[in-house]
Parts: sequence; C-alpha cells; structure tokens
Amino acid sequence: MSSSFRAPKGVSEYVPPSADLLYAVREAFAEQARLAGYGYMELAVFEDTNLFRRGVGESTDVVSKEMYTFEDRGGRSLTLRPEFTASVLRSVLENNLHKGALPVKVWTTGPAFRAERPQQGRFRQFYQLDLEAIGSEDPRVDAETIAIAWNWYRSVGLTRVRLLLNSLGCRECRPAYRALLQDFLRGLDLDDDTRARVELNPLRVLDDKRPQVRAQLANAPLVADHLCPACKAHHDRVRELLADLGIEWEDTPALVRGLDYYTRTTYEFDHPLLGAQSGIGGGGRYDGLSEDIGGPPLPGIGFGLGLDRTLLAMDAEARERESAAESAAFTVRPRCQAFGVPLGETAERRLFTLVAELRRAGIAADMAFGGKKLKGAMKDADRSGARYAVILGERDIADGVAQVKDLAEGEQTAVPLTEIVTTLKERLAP
Repeated sequence: MSSSFRAPKGVSEYVPPSADLLYAVREAFAEQARLAGYGYMELAVFEDTNLFRRGVGESTDVVSKEMYTFEDRGGRSLTLRPEFTASVLRSVLENNLHKGALPVKVWTTGPAFRAERPQQGRFRQFYQLDLEAIGSEDPRVDAETIAIAWNWYRSVGLTRVRLLLNSLGCRECRPAYRALLQDFLRGLDLDDDTRARVELNPLRVLDDKRPQVRAQLANAPLVADHLCPACKAHHDRVRELLADLGIEWEDTPALVRGLDYYTRTTYEFDHPLLGAQSGIGGGGRYDGLSEDIGGPPLPGIGFGLGLDRTLLAMDAEARERESAAESAAFTVRPRCQAFGVPLGETAERRLFTLVAELRRAGIAADMAFGGKKLKGAMKDADRSGARYAVILGERDIADGVAQVKDLAEGEQTAVPLTEIVTTLKERLAP
C-alpha cells in the first residue's frame, strides 16, 4: 500500500536509475569546470526578494509572475531562487571574493523554482548547472564559458546541440536601439499584454513565439545593426575565438534572454529533437548587475544549463541511436558491480567483511540481507545491476574459495577468497 501523499504538482524528482544518470552528468560537468579552474559553491535556496527584483528586473515575467515569495516570521519577504546568477553574485560580493584574483570563477548546481504551468521539460522545481566568471570584460572569458558548456554537452553524448549567438549591446548603445524598437513595435497589431511589454521590456517581444506576432516582426530593427564600435569589436572577437576552438554557432539576431541584466554576449543552447521546449541552456554577459544590487562596477558572464531538459535530449538522442543500431554515447557507472550471495550465517559474516574490502578497493559492492535463500538472493543480484555475483556457502568457506558468477555470460568459477578483490578488479577493468 502506497502513501496517500504525493509530490506537489510540477515538481521534478529523480529516483534510481534516472537519479544515477542525473548524478553522473553532474559529475561530468564538475570535471569540465575543474579543468577550467572553476571552484564550487553551495548557496542559499531562498534570498531577500529585493535581490531578484533589482537584479533580474521588475518587468520580467520571472519577477512579475513566476516567483515563489513568502514572508517569514520576522516580516521579511523571501523568495525561492528562480535562477542562480543574482545569488552567485550576491555571495561573491558578501564574501569579498572579488577582492582577490579576477575573474572569480565559480560554479554551482541545485534546484530552482518558478510558478509556471507544468509541461514537458518545464517544471515548477527544476534542476540547473550554473557557472559564472565575474570581474573581467575579456572576450576570451565569454568564449571560455561557452566552450565549457559545449564540451560538457559533448562529454555526455549530445551531438545535436546548436549554439545560438547574439549581442544585446551595452548600456551606452542599447537605449537608442530600445527607443527605435519601441517605435516599430507600437505600429504593430498586438494584444494589450504585448503592448504593455513594448513599454516595459521591448526586447522580450522579439522572443514571442506566436505565429501572428512573429510574422509582424520580420522587418523589426535588429540590435546587431545598432551596436556601438566597442560592442561590435567585442562580439566579433568572441566569434573569432569560437571559430579558433572549432565551435560552430548560428548568428541569431532576434535572440534575447528573459532576464533584464544581460548585456553584450548572449547565447542559447538548443536541441532540435525537443520540439517547442528546445532550449536546454543559455547565458550571457551581465556587466551592470553588480551595481544594480548595490555592489561595485564588476563585469561578469555565465550560464545556466537545464538538467531536466538535458536528460530529455539525451533520451531523444539515445532513441535515435537505437533505431540506427548505434552504441550508447554515455554510460553511467553501475551502482553495484559485485553482489555478495551468502548461504548461511558464517558466510554472511565472511561476505560482509569481503564486501567492505571490495569497496575499499574501489569496487561498487552490495550483498543480500535478511537471510535469503539462494533463489531470492540471486534475484536481488540480478536487480542490483551487478556484473558479478560472489556466492559463498559453508563448503566454499571450508575450501577457502568463493563462486564468482558472471551475471551477463552465466559463467561461474571458483576463486580463492584471498584473490577475490584482485580478480574482480582485473575483470572489471575497462
């Protein structure tokens, strides 16, 4: 009988084996970040609401419609984080990391929360990987962050990811473009909500996916045509650096992000097999965000990669490979490689210590508990996903051996107890 309680609607949860995959792709990202010199952070899950109001922007959908905000017992307004960048920057400033070597290079991961309508690939609690480089305007840092995400996608077997690239200009050149865009948008046939957005956040109208709006945007002025010389030079350099790294991109003049703090380099990772929810990650530069939240002038760039959608993309590509009879591109280390099957109390005690020895040797090992008979214990071994079962009975103990069974091939051999660890290490070696 199951519990009458259920997870709240729209919450993304993972249990084995999908949670094992989630953990493995996080580990793969941690390695990419480590190789590039990024340190790990653990952050608060909730923040002062004003951090997001000032940092993300009052006019954004995230702040105006999607935040989970509550008042604590002290009357303070707090919000579950809807994104990571503002929190990372707040922590960097609070802990004076910006007073050391620049750029400050950090990454983090965990859940974020938005009160959206749940659908495929879109959840109210979702999981992200976040990486930030704070304190440098160097276009090489822009290219580096893109390369880290790109290399990670490749490392987990994704080959169909597309990089969409744009520049949103800076706080010097964007106001003139913003006014020009508003003049254009005011002449279109738009609904009342979209007209309100024209006045508050006109760049977001460019991201409208509705066909009746997209058709009217065909001749909209593009920010790429109105960049100041410094922004144009910066964007050209980022593109040159990506070409040097062998990373392909698509210039996407209408690409904007849903948060107000973005400046200059803006990018998105897109996967064509995911349909309407094809965006699996994205980021950009936020050179004025530090000042917006009360800090010193401090340029920055970073990204957030959606783990939920990344797993969907991995599944879509895996199914494509299966239909083409191709091998898997990313494999997860099994939670169990060797499973102990004790037959009798003496065997239980001996196997318990042997399993501990296997674990110390780096072999993932488990065993049957509860005094199960051979049939039940072997069923547990099969369910564990282990490649080998180590079967130990009273006669085996007397002979100083254990029976090692290959659960994939069905072959079984007697191995001296003193050689179990070395034998399994050899057999499990790549």
